Amino acid sequence: MSDLDDVQRWAAFAAEPGGGNPAGVVLDARGWSDERMRAVAAEVGYAETAFVTDPGTLTLRYFSPVAEVPFCGHATVATAVALAAARGPGDLLLRTPVGPVAVTTRDAGGVLSASFTSVEPRVADLDPAVLDELLGLLGLTRDDLDPTHPPRTADAGNVHPVVVLRDAAAFDAFGFDPAAVRALMDREGWAGTVTVLHRRGDDEYEARNLFPVGTLTEDPATGSAAAATGAYLRALGLLAPPARVRVHQGRHVGRPSVLVVDVPEAGGVTVTGTAARI
Repeated sequence: MSDLDDVQRWAAFAAEPGGGNPAGVVLDARGWSDERMRAVAAEVGYAETAFVTDPGTLTLRYFSPVAEVPFCGHATVATAVALAAARGPGDLLLRTPVGPVAVTTRDAGGVLSASFTSVEPRVADLDPAVLDELLGLLGLTRDDLDPTHPPRTADAGNVHPVVVLRDAAAFDAFGFDPAAVRALMDREGWAGTVTVLHRRGDDEYEARNLFPVGTLTEDPATGSAAAATGAYLRALGLLAPPARVRVHQGRHVGRPSVLVVDVPEAGGVTVTGTAARI
């Protein structure tokens, strides 16, 4: 029996059939070494695979194909829905490397969803020299930025630089060298994604989340970045909490996704999405 036999595969946040972000889920990884989990994540090949290392306390760890990551939103949703499918829906408290994460799972006519509330987020200035370097790697300049949405870093479990472009054409057209962006991310300690947004309308944003790892370049749906986006909008006074924002993602990689973000007046940001077994 192979370790891969223990891996469930789920697509989280799908906006339509074939959409969403695939995640591996191992519901019982008791006694697994770091090397074993990393090897399984590499063989699965998804952006992340989640491992429940203690089913009793619901302790969770996340591995990309190359390294452990502190938190992964879409794998959290996938794991919570997998647990709901096995045990029934309800409230869960997942113990993650960034702290306890409360999750509520629901069954609406056979469609399972999960809502997780992030840890207390932090929003900080983005160093101007680092911003210019990042924009240069994307073939962009400061003239491409939305002047109403200044760049920041936002951390709701992972640190994400958040850059908002004013023009839809520039948002759709920019490209990048994955190796160069990965080098910048590693140097700056950005363990999540580079979050590039475009405002589509009131309470509607589209995201491209750059995540060069292995054969991947962009993430189809990024729960931690959606939570960070909610925290960013709150910190800059760009919404009036309590507020709900929809983040559309994945169109550029052929896996349309939607993430529902609820932003309270203070505290963690809640992200909701469905998950379906692959």
